[in-house]
Amino acid sequence: MSNFKVAVILLLLVTIAACSRSATETQNQPTVANTATEPRRIASTDVVKAAAQAVDISPGSSAQTTVHLTIQNGYHVNANPPSYPYLKATELEFPSTSGISVSFIVYPDPITKKFSFAEKPLAVYEGETTMKVLLKIDKSAKSGAQSFSGTLRVQACDDQVCYAPGALNIAIPVTIK
Repeated sequence: MSNFKVAVILLLLVTIAACSRSATETQNQPTVANTATEPRRIASTDVVKAAAQAVDISPGSSAQTTVHLTIQNGYHVNANPPSYPYLKATELEFPSTSGISVSFIVYPDPITKKFSFAEKPLAVYEGETTMKVLLKIDKSAKSGAQSFSGTLRVQACDDQVCYAPGALNIAIPVTIK
């Protein structure tokens, strides 16, 4: 074999070895995130809390209860209905179960506020707000304490950006007399 071929092969082997070694060394080094450039990860469900008021009710009747929302300072959630179809509304959902159903839900009056990311002011909820829920109990419902479970869907936003929508489990304590 000529000296030229041997030199090319040796050069190729040295290059391969150098690339393999740096890849191995890189794999063993910890990855450090650049927190200065990465956006904060906010979950909509982390900035919204919900609590339902207990209700006593007789079979065959209806009763109103409330779901109280607390939205962390510096955030808001979209009203129901939202200002634009592409925004996710704050929404309560309770499937009928064990003789308990929802007749209707009254969402609070929103505040209208201008944000840098929207062309027009948006209808939102901030701080503390309350939704009214009218429950209906079938005549055949069993008496006793129950937990009427549902879901609260929210999309939290700050003054710059909206975060991924999320869902909170919520339960209304119901005592059927």
